[in-house]
Amino acid sequence: MLPPLETIPAHVASVADYEKLARERVEAGAWAYLQGGAADELTVASNLASYARCQIVPRHFRDLSQAHTRVSLFGRTFEHPILVAPTAYHRLFHPDGEFASLLGATAMQAGFTVSTQASIPLEQLAGEATAGLWFQLYIQPDREFTLDLVRRAERAGYEALVLTADAPLSGIRNREQRAGFQMPADVSAVNLQGMRPQPPEQQVFGSQLLRQAPTWKDLTWLAEHTTLPILFKGVLHPEDTRTALDHGASGIIVSNHGGRILDTTPSTFEVLPDIAKAVGDDAPVLFDGGIRRGSDVFKAICSGADAVMVGRPVLHGLAAAGAVGVAHVLKLLRTELEMTMALAGCADLASAGSEHLRFKS
Repeated sequence: MLPPLETIPAHVASVADYEKLARERVEAGAWAYLQGGAADELTVASNLASYARCQIVPRHFRDLSQAHTRVSLFGRTFEHPILVAPTAYHRLFHPDGEFASLLGATAMQAGFTVSTQASIPLEQLAGEATAGLWFQLYIQPDREFTLDLVRRAERAGYEALVLTADAPLSGIRNREQRAGFQMPADVSAVNLQGMRPQPPEQQVFGSQLLRQAPTWKDLTWLAEHTTLPILFKGVLHPEDTRTALDHGASGIIVSNHGGRILDTTPSTFEVLPDIAKAVGDDAPVLFDGGIRRGSDVFKAICSGADAVMVGRPVLHGLAAAGAVGVAHVLKLLRTELEMTMALAGCADLASAGSEHLRFKS
């Protein structure tokens, strides 16, 4: 494996170029962990392919003299709508782990969500953040330990909780299995240290894990025990959207976990319009899944998202060139978004709507 780059080669012109650089620098098992999805990875492919079926219809001679990409979420104004999605174990891909990722995101004024399964303690990362920091939460079988995580995030100054709802179990990741991936001894989910371990089980139904899996009452319980807004992540059905809001969620993240949990779910871009319609003006709608171009960001905004989250490309940038790579990935996406908005005739995010999209039959 090659070491991280110290400078960005001139031929790196798009986010896709970082994937190639990262592949040269990541151990084969860790690469299978990063790139792989559930089962046959059809949802992974669908997330990526869905944007190609959507065309942009530009409008002309619009006033762009005051153009900007600002968006306000939960009391903070972000300079652009491209946020870093929660992803685990950044130290698999760079020695500085989440420190480097956060530094790169901060350089680009991008919001950053720290994973429960981060490889650096949440408190240490909070001390480095200036552009808005959220904490991603799995409701653990031990509810008191879960509440302790929430209290730690509150004390550290995190501004929102991202509650992942779509992973009561890990997906069946055949690519990882075939690669024989094992987490290295020096990389772990440090925020979960001290939690009682769950005994290994050989069955799914009837397992202790499923008996303790969260339900809607746990969302209500969480909302009653924190002052932070809760973004409900993993929604693919409009009815779940309304139920989540009714049980205390303050925002919705349309996501299929990057295709890593249940294969053959629809792409997030396909379901986004229906979910945005169900939410209306009641809460912010965020979105992730397969974004590789600023034009993908634009299409998501036109389809009802207030902002987007980017996962794998950030890790590609991290593996390739550390903090500089992360910052460059986000810069590429932001520049492409601004170019797309300008050429489509949109001076701000609010003016980007369904009139700018046409779907191929």
